[in-house]
Amino acid sequence: MTGIQAAVDVADWRRRVSALYELVRELSVEEPAAAHAAWVIERDVLFTTHASTPLLPADRALFAGLPVPPYDAAWRFELPIETAEHTELDVETGTDGIVPFERIGLVRVPEVGSLDVWRLRSYGGGLFVPVKDASAGRPEGTYGGGRYLLDTIKGADLGPGSRPDTIVLDFNFAYNPSCAYDPAWACPLAPAGNIVDVEIPVGERYRG
Repeated sequence: MTGIQAAVDVADWRRRVSALYELVRELSVEEPAAAHAAWVIERDVLFTTHASTPLLPADRALFAGLPVPPYDAAWRFELPIETAEHTELDVETGTDGIVPFERIGLVRVPEVGSLDVWRLRSYGGGLFVPVKDASAGRPEGTYGGGRYLLDTIKGADLGPGSRPDTIVLDFNFAYNPSCAYDPAWACPLAPAGNIVDVEIPVGERYRG
C-alpha cells in the first residue's frame, strides 16, 4: 500500500502545483507581486504539510518557510525563443532513469546572458529552462546545481508573453529542485548553456 499511496501523493502534489501556477498566470498579468506572494505562501504550505514534501523528516520540525526575497519586477521578461543548433542531452536521474532532452532554442536575457531552452523528448514533452547563476554554491546564495525557471511537464509554467511568439521568464519564481533538500532525488541540473556569470538576487535561495 505504501507504493500506491506514494504515487497518489505525488499526483496530488503535481495537481496542487499546476493549480498554483494557473493562479500565478492569472494574477501576474496585472498583479505580479500578488502572484509571487501567493506562490511563496502555497509553496510554504506544501513543504510544511504535504506527504510528498522534499524536506527530510529531520528538517520539517525546523522549517520556517523557504528563503525567497521580495518580488522585483525588473527580473520579469517576455522573450522570444531564438533558433539554436540542435543538441540532445540525456540525464541519468537514478529515480526516473535516463531523462532525454533536446535543445529547441535559446532566449537572450538582458544583462544576464543566453539560456538554452530544452524540450523533454520522452512522453509528455514540455519545456525545461534551468539556470545557474554566479551565487550558486556560495553562503546565502543559490543552490549549487542551479534552479528551475520552467518545468512545464511538472506544472511550473508561466505561460506566453503579451507579445506574439514570446514566453515569460520571471526569475522571481526560480525554485530549487527536490534534490536540493533530499539526496534520494537525482535531478537534471543546469548544463553549460544555462550557466550565467552574473548573480541573480531573486527567486528561492538556499540555506544548505
